[in-house]
Amino acid sequence: MAPWRDDPHDVRPMLADLAPPGAHARLLGKPDLVFEPKYDGIRVLVALDGAAPPAIYTRLGRDKTNGFPDLVDPLSRLARRLRRPLLFDGEIVATGDGGDPLAFQYLQDRLHVTGPAAAAAARRVPAALVVFDLLRDGDDDLRPLPLTERRARLERLLRGRRRDTDLIRLADSRIGNGEALAADVRARGWEGVIAKQPASRYATGRRSAQWQKLKFTETEEFVVGGWTEPRGSRRHVGALLLGYYPPGGRVTRATPLVFAGQVGSGFTVAELDRLAERLAPLATETPCFADAPAPHRPETRRWVTPELVARVTFTQWTRDGILRNPVYDGLRDDIRPTDVRHEPRRPPARATPARTRRRGVGGSQPAAAPRPPATPEPHPEPAVDDLVAQLDAIEATRRRGTLKLSGGARVPVGNLHKVFWPEPALTKGDLLRYYLRIAPSLLPVVAGRPLVMKRFPNGVDGTAFYQHRAPDPIPEGTRVAVVAETLGGGADRNVPYLIGGELQTLLYMAQLAVISQDPWFSTLDRIEAADMTALDLDPMPDAPFTRVLDVACWLHDELERLGVPSFAKTSGSEGLHIFIPLPPETPYEVGLIFCQIVATVVAARHPQAATVERIVRRRAPDAVYIDTLQNIYGKTLACAYSARASPFAGVSTPLTWAEVHDGVRASLRPDDFTLRSIAARIRRVGDLWHATRTSAPARLDDALARLDAAVGRGS
Repeated sequence: MAPWRDDPHDVRPMLADLAPPGAHARLLGKPDLVFEPKYDGIRVLVALDGAAPPAIYTRLGRDKTNGFPDLVDPLSRLARRLRRPLLFDGEIVATGDGGDPLAFQYLQDRLHVTGPAAAAAARRVPAALVVFDLLRDGDDDLRPLPLTERRARLERLLRGRRRDTDLIRLADSRIGNGEALAADVRARGWEGVIAKQPASRYATGRRSAQWQKLKFTETEEFVVGGWTEPRGSRRHVGALLLGYYPPGGRVTRATPLVFAGQVGSGFTVAELDRLAERLAPLATETPCFADAPAPHRPETRRWVTPELVARVTFTQWTRDGILRNPVYDGLRDDIRPTDVRHEPRRPPARATPARTRRRGVGGSQPAAAPRPPATPEPHPEPAVDDLVAQLDAIEATRRRGTLKLSGGARVPVGNLHKVFWPEPALTKGDLLRYYLRIAPSLLPVVAGRPLVMKRFPNGVDGTAFYQHRAPDPIPEGTRVAVVAETLGGGADRNVPYLIGGELQTLLYMAQLAVISQDPWFSTLDRIEAADMTALDLDPMPDAPFTRVLDVACWLHDELERLGVPSFAKTSGSEGLHIFIPLPPETPYEVGLIFCQIVATVVAARHPQAATVERIVRRRAPDAVYIDTLQNIYGKTLACAYSARASPFAGVSTPLTWAEVHDGVRASLRPDDFTLRSIAARIRRVGDLWHATRTSAPARLDDALARLDAAVGRGS
């Protein structure tokens, strides 16, 4: 007798092995494998049995039917139409406006509610069931059949259910063409691809090498071993302390966790409330980690028994086995804590150059050499603490003085006590101290680029003026280059500019009351070719920051559809900037036109919120203007980590796209990022803007071809 006849919860999903990154190209190139997208939701088995209510349960057998009332009705209609018992394997995913599957974090608000709360959550976050396997059809147990036969029967049952608008839909599946599917998955920002042997039988409850999981993002589950107390206005939890169990052997409640770091971003206010409720009953005095290192800064840690599993997205592992730039996606109640096992990421004690191992097929594949972490470059001034002390002393005397850098450069400074930002009471000295501390992250952004100066000699409330021409004289060693301000212009258009990249230039400009760093979009060696292009989101006076975030998300969605990499940062005032890296030798006009097209598409789709109207009086007072004109040759935008002349002393701060998309619910505000807060953020999340210099540039020809095809389809 088939096990589901007694209890459908006896059936457990078949799981895929994780393919090591080095095997991706080989697997994707195999013409005989079956390829499917790896949907980013929760794995479920769905049992239908004629007129009986459908049952939805997780891989651990937990009933989720009441949590997804929006799926119950279409499943009931399907059951009545087919009139026989069925057992589907699939994934429940959150869906966007057009029905496209979204990332897991959008689903987290739906995972822990039932009854009326579940219905309300369904209205806020629609979901769909994506079905990719059929285990039972009437009286037939299909698990012993090859995958291709199970798929053929599934397609006959769900014929036509492929549209993104279907609540119950058939998963995309193809034989061969793995590279094309992978490219599409990457363009959509999805998690990865599953490669399956066409003859594979369904191995209930087991992980099998017959199915290989190719992950394009670093997303994993970790056991929660504790939390840190919040700071400032944060509620309940500052960060979750994460760990995992090493593979092999029996895990008990006494088995210590391997420490993997802590995650402090990605939380909504509602999720912090839920976490507080879940963590409180688990509190204990005994840490469950074998080796949790001391924190980098003073913080209070609380420990819990290891019963919660969190899903986390991150950029990479550091060399000492800690997560880099982790973002919390949500709790998983469909995974046992004792199943969260990874290869230890740290080399063993006393090891001489040890090879770090990463999880692969069977957990035993050696990793490729880890990529350098996205941390700031080494500080250009080894005696930075001494220089800060010099600044403090000069400011206290209210006299002029000279900073002596370790390389012999000298920067005269004075009037350090002058207040530049009245409301937070920050001085010119504070500006120099900020730039001295932030130099490792900022200097690579402006290196080799002409800099336009906007000077505020009497602070942000005083009169400001622009200056392109470098002062004369300048401190010895400060780099200056003559640049043609207009393409094809005559000699009178050639102007000597300060060139970014040197600490003494940065400090000298701050002494001149240049608050922001405004570099060109090209470097001296390719001055007529932009290596970046940008969309500047400039809100009208009545537009709340939540509207700016909405427009940024729509632009990001459009760029993702076009396969274009993009990076977001706050402007340091009330707006946001979206930067796109370009290939070498890209003319300024090409980047400008591409941004104009994307901005026009988004403004046309969302005319109540976004506009490309250049004349200010014609814009709605609560609209967000998508400005593309800063991409003209010689124009500038404040760069990443630049201080700004906003009343709250804002800093143009790189954000993850997860932060932007979750910004409305997380109450993200421009004044979260200031001269006083940015250093702690970089210590926590690393140098996010580093990726703009290492990312593959946009392929604008391919993007425009995709856009052309979409217009032709009317989408």
